Amino acid sequence: MATSVMTESWAEPRRNANNEGSAVASLRSVTKKFGRQIALDRFSLQLYPGEVVALLGPNGAGKTTAVRLLLGLSQATTGEVEIFGGNPRDRASRMRSGAMLQVGQMPETLRVREHLRLFSSYYPHPRPLDELLAIAGLEGLQERFFGTLSGGQKQRMLFALALCGNPDLICLDEPTLGMDVEARRSMWEQVRNLTAAGKTVLLTTHYLEEADALASRIIVIQKGKVIAEGTPEELKTADSSRTIRCTTLLAASFVSALPGVTDVEQDGGSMMVRTRTPEAVLRTMLQQDASLSGLEVRAAALEDAFLALTNNTTTVTR
Repeated sequence: MATSVMTESWAEPRRNANNEGSAVASLRSVTKKFGRQIALDRFSLQLYPGEVVALLGPNGAGKTTAVRLLLGLSQATTGEVEIFGGNPRDRASRMRSGAMLQVGQMPETLRVREHLRLFSSYYPHPRPLDELLAIAGLEGLQERFFGTLSGGQKQRMLFALALCGNPDLICLDEPTLGMDVEARRSMWEQVRNLTAAGKTVLLTTHYLEEADALASRIIVIQKGKVIAEGTPEELKTADSSRTIRCTTLLAASFVSALPGVTDVEQDGGSMMVRTRTPEAVLRTMLQQDASLSGLEVRAAALEDAFLALTNNTTTVTR
């Protein structure tokens, strides 16, 4: 099944109402190789003040490589990388950047407040400790050793560390991994507060609901190349399929053979049918099973659009 997304040139990405002023960060036609392996292939990205950009793609697509280039942790093989008008490795650029990465180990015998004060000491104008604790939801935990925190609390700790220097560009790599629903929604609210204050957030996440809720712009990459870009609504609209959910006596093999059906899944006692021709498929199903019940038809979600994009080779009309 081919999916087509109308986009503008990747060299000058789509702008929206939140994109004001010059780009705070840019990757221009960047290629990054590790030996013979190409992690990024002529990849371009611009980030503007006050926006959340979600960088999505399958494992190994090149998301982490792009983030590391922006943070000056790696160098491009070819192409240009720029942050705040300078080299990401320059001290001035690093003082205005913050990152929450899922790599490395934290000393487990340091207390929360000790970690925050240590990281804050690297910056000329850090956020106050009380403010960091409040933003990250760590109030009351400042005397706890890092090693005694739960998985979700450790994530909130890493979020606080990323904000120590009051950065203008924040890279968040899987920020809500291991968090419960309440903590996840709380972090979403803090990310919205950051962008409302003019900060720029680059988000990588496997929670597509998170990208849908937060991102003003989504960039989908695969095998180091951009395959789609747009707002969440634009990407969802580009996928014209519908999902039928119902309880039926029909066999999945029968339904999957109907014209226009692209996927059938059993979800407990319900059947999920993905199709571009929901009316015709439903007519046939109702004719064959008069007891069909619990009927629900919904438009494509971001997950559907993402799977359509990454599972097909023809994905972008430029």
